[in-house]
Amino acid sequence: MGGTIAGAASSASNHTSYKAGQIGLEQLVEAVPALRESAQTYDLLVEEVARIDSKDMDFAILARLAQRVAQLLAQDDVQAVVITHGTDTLEETAFFLQALLGPAKPVVLTCAMRPATALVPDGPQNMLDALAVACHHAAQGVVAVCAGVIHGAQDVQKVHPYRLDAFSSGDAGPIGFVEEGRLRLVRNWPAAKGLAGVASLEAVQAASAWPYVEIVLSHAGADGRLIDALVRSGVQGLVVAGTGNGTVHEARLKALLQAQAQGIPVFLSTRCPLGQLLKRDNESLTTVCDLSPVQARIALMLHLLSR
Repeated sequence: MGGTIAGAASSASNHTSYKAGQIGLEQLVEAVPALRESAQTYDLLVEEVARIDSKDMDFAILARLAQRVAQLLAQDDVQAVVITHGTDTLEETAFFLQALLGPAKPVVLTCAMRPATALVPDGPQNMLDALAVACHHAAQGVVAVCAGVIHGAQDVQKVHPYRLDAFSSGDAGPIGFVEEGRLRLVRNWPAAKGLAGVASLEAVQAASAWPYVEIVLSHAGADGRLIDALVRSGVQGLVVAGTGNGTVHEARLKALLQAQAQGIPVFLSTRCPLGQLLKRDNESLTTVCDLSPVQARIALMLHLLSR
């Protein structure tokens, strides 16, 4: 899919001012001897769905990726799919694929924090680790592999802007670790099922336009003007990242409830990076206890497409 792992910079010491998605996947594989050997051992099929900077990910590309992944997984001779992806929206793609497909075979996303032209790039080792995960006999579901750590699609979040181990699984913790090509598992693989109440792959493919869903924050001094402007612009769904245990500024909550009364669904998440929401009595918004704001946005769009 492109990303930093396929990025190029003007010098080997430049790790930040580079252009993502510049190098073809076949070239990346050819540059790593162990991957070339694996390609012969495992009959590795290499293809590109897109070559983009993941900050520019859109849902047309996501739908195309999901369709291709589903096609490959349906083949008896395909054991797993490994996806090279940019780090910025990797967690959104991972959750989208898990929610929509719920695959029984492993779908492994991997990435890099340094471009391929770096003096010591991290992409090659991440690709090798991802292949080790994909070949594990018990692997299933959508996971992300970065810096030797295996994260589940439900839990993975990018938590650092430049560190090589930029991802965390929060309170849930990682699924396991890749150590010298071998897996050490500490909890179960993601369940082989998608998210309940969401659109089918066929509905996603058939959609002429994706639902217009935005994320808004609750914060000190928040009011209803942003919500009112979004309603006037035709927003079809809202996700509010609340403070603490899903609390929302009174003025912003009033506007959200007015939007909800007009038929616009509102999902409540939290802006806290750790933990999950605990439901309270007499809640007025739909609380998504275990989803981050970006995950809740994807879930709401898939829910709207299922109508």
